[in-house]
Amino acid sequence: MSLKIIAMTFLELLFIAIALSMDAFSVSVCKGLTTKKFSWRMALTCALWFGGFQALMPVVGYFLGAQFEGFIDAYAHWIAFGLLFLIGVNMIREAVSDKESDRQTSSLDFHTMFLLAVATSIDALAVGVSFACVQVELWSSVALIGVVTFVFSVLGVRIGNAFGSKFKKNAEVFGGIILIIIGLKIMLEHIGSFSV
Repeated sequence: MSLKIIAMTFLELLFIAIALSMDAFSVSVCKGLTTKKFSWRMALTCALWFGGFQALMPVVGYFLGAQFEGFIDAYAHWIAFGLLFLIGVNMIREAVSDKESDRQTSSLDFHTMFLLAVATSIDALAVGVSFACVQVELWSSVALIGVVTFVFSVLGVRIGNAFGSKFKKNAEVFGGIILIIIGLKIMLEHIGSFSV
């Protein structure tokens, strides 16, 4: 995501924050789909992981600067696609298997959450690179991105739980499909912007 503006207003930054939070929101919905009862622990864990990484990645991108912009543009979308695809396929596989899969699909372990947080914050890394080229207050901008993602992640878990508790197995399959679609969307957006 390249920003071709010299300075950014609060409203523009808010729209960027909302746009960046959409992948985390969708994954949070998928997490909520896997639980029978709404869990504040799950909601806050997702919010902290996703909000934290959405705030961290622009900082990393900002300090990496334009020197690595080509690498980020070339490979980051493929990495995000691969992670989301594998997680989505695994979620579908567990949902259609005969074994009880509550523990795996609703897992909040470090490995699962780290991969999801990285996959959903790749775009934020690219935005951080673009921040180095525009007039923006870095710390307040990344704080806004993190807070917006935090809120959307909590809402995502809540919304997912409202639907998932009624349609458990189908919801898990649907959630896995959503993750794969998000990965495809990220990859196709990159291919589309590369070909323009």
